[in-house]
Amino acid sequence: MTEIARPFTDVFPPVAAALAEGRPVVALESTIVTHGMPFPQNARMAARVEAIIREEGAVPATIAVVDGRLKVGLSDAELEALAQAGGAMKLSRADLAFAIAEGRTGGTTVAATMIAAAAAGIGVFATGGIGGVHKGAETSFDISADLDELARTPVIVVCAGAKAILDIEKTLEVLETRGVPVVGYGTDVMPAFWSSRSPFAAPLRLDSAAAIARFQKTRAALGVTGGMLVANPVPAAAEIPEAEMAGHIQTAQREAVDRRVTGKAVTPFLLARILELTGGRSLETNIALVENNARLAARIAAALA
Repeated sequence: MTEIARPFTDVFPPVAAALAEGRPVVALESTIVTHGMPFPQNARMAARVEAIIREEGAVPATIAVVDGRLKVGLSDAELEALAQAGGAMKLSRADLAFAIAEGRTGGTTVAATMIAAAAAGIGVFATGGIGGVHKGAETSFDISADLDELARTPVIVVCAGAKAILDIEKTLEVLETRGVPVVGYGTDVMPAFWSSRSPFAAPLRLDSAAAIARFQKTRAALGVTGGMLVANPVPAAAEIPEAEMAGHIQTAQREAVDRRVTGKAVTPFLLARILELTGGRSLETNIALVENNARLAARIAAALA
């Protein structure tokens, strides 16, 4: 942990020990727990994802802010309590320090998790999907801070692509402009979160955790700063086909506009509405893809270590 962040931070002892010994550690975000899934599915998912990382020989470090303390790794009891916390904030770069200063509790987005992971010396992070450019951003300017964080913070982010509620094509354009490498894992096309394929090509392709680790080490050796995005398709058995999801997404987005849902409320609203429209299938797929990403992230962390 960097000295400047240490006074505000609690590193879970197993995570601290693994970092001190150079063993692989995988960071996990917590907005999926506080805002992405209902209880008790969120608690069961979080526990299972941590277990998968341990099975792969790495140490999980779920990151969150609890009562004003930045937590890098949570105990089972802390994770269970977070899954049931009411009124938790959704924290990104803009308000991470606010929550700490005001003694609040919040789930960390991709951006905030990357900040904490990098400060702790964790180089690999597993999530579900990243934020990105929202549809209609040319008038709303609604673009996630995750993209700028990927450009500046040296963490590998393993995801199932940008959330399919977003404009994937524009998200890829912004990442290219920011100089963020986007790697399709075992695929030439970008996944679309709940679906294994989108209409858009993956800019780069690698087929093993060792190759991803070698790429990141080469970037560091060349002095190339910033993160890397690894797009890992949801397993075919768990996916919802893109054509089917497109209809549900359009319905949810139309309702969001009609109800004047804006800002940070947009993504939770859309995810909740899509859960209803798919009869719960989107949640099952979400859990499957997070587990799949955790497994790959642990293997990348092991290759780096």
